[in-house]
This record gives sequence, C-alpha cells and structure tokens, in this order.
Amino acid sequence: MKYNVRGENIEVTPAIRDYVEKKIAKLERYFTETPNANVHVNLKTYNDKRSKVEVTIPMTNLVLRAEEDHDDMYAAIDLITDKLERQIRKHKTKVNRKFREKGSLNDLFVVSEPVETPVEDDNDLEVVRQKSFDLKPMDSEEAILQMNMLGHSFYVFTNAETNQTNVVYKRKDGRYGLIEAQ
Repeated sequence: MKYNVRGENIEVTPAIRDYVEKKIAKLERYFTETPNANVHVNLKTYNDKRSKVEVTIPMTNLVLRAEEDHDDMYAAIDLITDKLERQIRKHKTKVNRKFREKGSLNDLFVVSEPVETPVEDDNDLEVVRQKSFDLKPMDSEEAILQMNMLGHSFYVFTNAETNQTNVVYKRKDGRYGLIEAQ
C-alpha cells in the first residue's frame, strides 16, 4: 500500500508518519494478497488541541473509510485502525453470507416514485462540501454492501448490467430503494 499522509495545522513528523504506516499496515493480514491501494490519511488539529484523523483506502471492490476525533492523535490513529478492522470483517462476513444463501436481496428493493419538495429560499441552498469519485460498475447488492460499510444512507454507482448511473438508499422502514435514471 502507498501512503499519502497530510497534515492540517500540524507538521507530519517522521514519527507520526511511521506510526500511521505501522498501524494501517496491520490491516494487510485480512487480505489474501497485498492490495495495491493508495491510503489517504488526513491529520488535523484544532485550536482547542483536539485532533481529527481521517483515513480513506479506495480499493477495486471496496472503499474503507473512517474518521475519529480525540485529544491524543496517537489514540485516534489506534481507534481508526480498530474501526477499519471491523469494517473489513463485516464486509467479508456479508460477502460470504451472500454467496452461501440461495436467495438474493432483490426482494428487499422498493422503487419509489420521485417526490416533489417545495423549493426553499435561495439563501438556504448553499453547497458547503463537494466530492468527486469514480463510479465503479457493480450490481445493486454490492452497492448496498458498500453503502452499509461506509455508514451512509445512500450510494451512487454504475449498474454493471445497464451501464447507467443508479442510486441505492436506505428507507425509513429499514428496507432499501433503488433509483434508476431514464
């Protein structure tokens, strides 16, 4: 794995870099072959001496991501490693269960009709964060696994069968929805 360690309001010392690389390298034991992944680590410190650590590991079939706030940066790095380990174990369990079961998740999907929402004042419609990412071709079941791994309520992906952009989302009733573009 290749490491990209960045610091905001903090200098990334060789000791911090070595600690991050040593801790995250322990995750490699969960893979049969060493993943060729770029590990993005963002270290931040705030005026109140709190630290925030964000780690993103994009891989071919999986995106591992975790963030942690703590008073001690080294403790935050330890907590991040624990979170990433739990994500990997959870993903492997779900993938194994998916292949063992004969049924599929298709009966969990409920396609909802678009709902019109009233337009708010222009002052309230401010974009405060923007992200860009590559859409990986996958089926809807894999997209649900990715969404749950990331802890998000929706996930945008390219449908491998139709090559169209789709969105899966978690409904309030606990089931899943699929939005297909026309």
